[in-house]
Amino acid sequence: MSKKSKRPKKPPEPKPQARPAPSLYLVAPTPTDPAAFGAMLESALEGGAVACVLVAPAQGDAGRVRKTLEQWTMIARRHDAALIAVADSTAIVAAGADGAHVRGPGPDLAEAVAALKPDHIVGASGLKTRHDAMEAGELDIDYLMFGEPAPDGWTPPHAETLERVEWWAEIFNVPCVAFATAFDEIGPLVAAGADFIALGDLVWKDPRGPAEAVRSALVHLRATVSA
Repeated sequence: MSKKSKRPKKPPEPKPQARPAPSLYLVAPTPTDPAAFGAMLESALEGGAVACVLVAPAQGDAGRVRKTLEQWTMIARRHDAALIAVADSTAIVAAGADGAHVRGPGPDLAEAVAALKPDHIVGASGLKTRHDAMEAGELDIDYLMFGEPAPDGWTPPHAETLERVEWWAEIFNVPCVAFATAFDEIGPLVAAGADFIALGDLVWKDPRGPAEAVRSALVHLRATVSA
């Protein structure tokens, strides 16, 4: 009597990987007093876990820009945060900062990628159209930011940022940073698929101080993730 041939076992279905919990990304204004801003940055980072800080040092002498970035980088690293700068690639490398942020599509973004990758972070914002975002995403950048205020202060409507985040997160693998202008915008942006939540004046102009603002943002962030 012949033995029945054993059917090969069906391999188990791969489990979907859990999406990492989103993190905070602070966007700082261009300070008039670098030392005073350093104290504000220290305070903000004492409020809780922040993944990245975006700074834009005032234009000026290259040596002064480098020294300023060095000081801010040291503060960020004490709190395990990456310091990203809107600055010349040479200054970023010389200061030991973690990367560059380029506002707007075009040759500046491609040049930053060529000069800094793979040892440094390169991110982009100011991408007004889907086409701009897709072209930037093809350049081996580390993240795209949606919803950041324009240089003149105009901020995209929350609904527009939400729509762009949902579209990007559904199709592309490059991490997405979503800008929130109010604490109650954090939850919807996380639900839409944002990997990082960017905060600007919501932190720096909070009358309670930047540390309390960061604590409040983390409460909203964790409530959304655990829901």
